[in-house]
Amino acid sequence: MKTVDCKIDMNAAVPFNNQVDFCIGTGRMGLALQRQYYEQLKLVQEKIGFKYIRGHGLFYEDLSIYNEYTDENGETHAEYNFTYLDVVMDMYKELGLKPFLEIGFMPKKLASSGEEVGFWWKANVTPPKSYERWCELVTATIRHLADRYGFDEVKTWYFEVWNEPNLGGFWKDADLGKYCELYKHTVSAIKAVSPDLRVGGPAICGVDDERWMNGFLTYTSENNIPLDFITRHHYTIHAPETVGHYQYPDMIDRESADITVKNTRKIVDSFEKYRGFDIHLTEFNTSYSPITPLHDTNMNAAYLAGMLAELGDIHASYSYWTFGDVFEEHGVPFTPFHGGFGLVANGCIPKPTFHTFTFFKNLTGRCIHRSKELIVTEDNGKLHGVAWNSIINDEPLEDIKISASFSLPDGEYCMITKTVDEVVYNPRKLWHDIGEPANPTPEQNELLRSAAYPLVKSQRIMAKDGKIDIELNLTPNAVVYFEVFEAPIKSDRGFEYNRINRTVRSK
Repeated sequence: MKTVDCKIDMNAAVPFNNQVDFCIGTGRMGLALQRQYYEQLKLVQEKIGFKYIRGHGLFYEDLSIYNEYTDENGETHAEYNFTYLDVVMDMYKELGLKPFLEIGFMPKKLASSGEEVGFWWKANVTPPKSYERWCELVTATIRHLADRYGFDEVKTWYFEVWNEPNLGGFWKDADLGKYCELYKHTVSAIKAVSPDLRVGGPAICGVDDERWMNGFLTYTSENNIPLDFITRHHYTIHAPETVGHYQYPDMIDRESADITVKNTRKIVDSFEKYRGFDIHLTEFNTSYSPITPLHDTNMNAAYLAGMLAELGDIHASYSYWTFGDVFEEHGVPFTPFHGGFGLVANGCIPKPTFHTFTFFKNLTGRCIHRSKELIVTEDNGKLHGVAWNSIINDEPLEDIKISASFSLPDGEYCMITKTVDEVVYNPRKLWHDIGEPANPTPEQNELLRSAAYPLVKSQRIMAKDGKIDIELNLTPNAVVYFEVFEAPIKSDRGFEYNRINRTVRSK
């Protein structure tokens, strides 16, 4: 067993930019018209409560925004239909979410080519055949949203141009020059509504990313193109092995994985104009594939805890990809535990990583300790902490015992722990044990949801001589949340807790 001893300075102020609830990802926006999508997002909002949501497919055909018709003179005209867009945006508003609006993909009728498509649902990834019509579409859409929700509200949103244009599957030929042209026209169309609207890019992932980031920032700075923030994506696996419907990758160790995003910060800061600019990580996860069983595991949850403790060091925000498994980039999932990106499996079953986020959401107040296995905050005399035991690939399976000492006034305290590990929180194992049903019955889904609650324990502890010592024992890939707070006993007249306990034990 590995042991970690921590003597924590209650007066410390450790840097910790906790943006765990800033933004969450989703599949294409049209999926929001499905009932199960709404149920999963509602659960996520009730238990975590994100501020923004970002997804693909604003201009994809299932929302039917862009349309064309030919008049009696044979002239083609554009017309817009915002019916379904309003349904989606109204639902987001109902659940307390603002859009981090990705501008894309290309409507088929406006595309310069119909052959370049991405994803199972065939998103068109080509430039427009007419930038004039593209700009009119973008401007009309944002004006409609401003009319519906108020300009003061829309000013609080973010607008991001396209998705991963450095990949040929998402932007024709991964052409940097043509992306810069798209960005120039799109930002102009958005700023035509108001210069106060926030626009950014280039939303790249980790392929040829240094050339892309340098090239994009050189273009915008030299040509005085508006840029209000910078975006990129971050995944932490090696190329996976594909077996049937699934992909199995090895993880990249945390220090090596961090090099990519740290290099982006260096590139951005090398431009005097952009030094210190906000970088938003508009997608991050372990695997970049939605058919990776790793996503459903405690390994994923523990690894992500380490990421959440550090991502805020160089990012204004970081958006987990995604909130739920109503998602179709590789087609409709065959089973509930198919390795989707989501915090929630289909059937509304929270995965282990779901609670990594609920735990970090509770880290309020001032950070007083942060290490490779533990983070602690203090908020009006109450301690909050998260500990994790991340073990990846073929590393030895080893328990961790964390001992922490806090300076607190003498008195009676309560310590609450919530544990997520492979023994006490493993709906995936339960699904396996009942035969891996591809389509669980309502009764089976209820059973699976019942296995998706952390183990909650409590104990009373005394502070003596101005000190409290606590101990946390973590099995491999466990994540544990704890609270410590003053709790003097204030018994009702005649209530004797231990007397009842003695009676029970005597039987």
